[in-house]
Amino acid sequence: MILGLMEPSGLIERGGPLVWILLGLAFVGTVCVIERLFYFHRARINVGDLLVGLAHHIRRRAFAEAVHEAARAPGPVARVAHAALLRYYLPRQDLRDVVQEAGQLEVPQIENNVRAILGVALLAPLVGMLGTMVGMVETFQRVSEQGGFSGPGELSGGVFTALITSVVGLTVAVPMYVFYLYFLGRAKRLVHRIERAGIEMVHLISDAREESQFAPFRGEVSAGKAMPPPPLNATP
Repeated sequence: MILGLMEPSGLIERGGPLVWILLGLAFVGTVCVIERLFYFHRARINVGDLLVGLAHHIRRRAFAEAVHEAARAPGPVARVAHAALLRYYLPRQDLRDVVQEAGQLEVPQIENNVRAILGVALLAPLVGMLGTMVGMVETFQRVSEQGGFSGPGELSGGVFTALITSVVGLTVAVPMYVFYLYFLGRAKRLVHRIERAGIEMVHLISDAREESQFAPFRGEVSAGKAMPPPPLNATP
């Protein structure tokens, strides 16, 4: 009998129509989990290596190469760095605002479908409990219609049927909540990497600009570069 209940037909037959709702929640949660797994897999990038490569280009005043490398790298961290490089000529405060705005635009994509997974984890046990309560009401209603005379086997069978929805709801809710905690941690770490990369890009660009004049965006050498003063002749 237990093996029969594990089949979808057995669950629907014994658990009632609310099992369809639980199966629908399980389907929606599974789709969201798969989508988040692909997103975070594509967003994986070594932030340290990216910053080292961009810093090397910035110190050499090769801004075109830095922009090209940031545009080629995947993930939201590279997009924030790319936004900062495109506006390297701005003052430090304005550049910090650009980086902050670019990071804020990435947050909704990072948190996309995470709340949906949490919603499935919260709704599934509630729907299961509702199905159990409905099943219990129907069981005791049948007992009352028979004048209160019902055997232990019939009563236990009705209670067993009523508990199926709670079991299915918890089966859906537990893994979904685990995935929610996992994706929540991944999202927080990714937001921290974005903030770190943005701060580093602001410092790199501003410090390099303060040291000497940037080369133009297309790679021409600046003609107004300051030359060191000639050495003074030593007195005899």
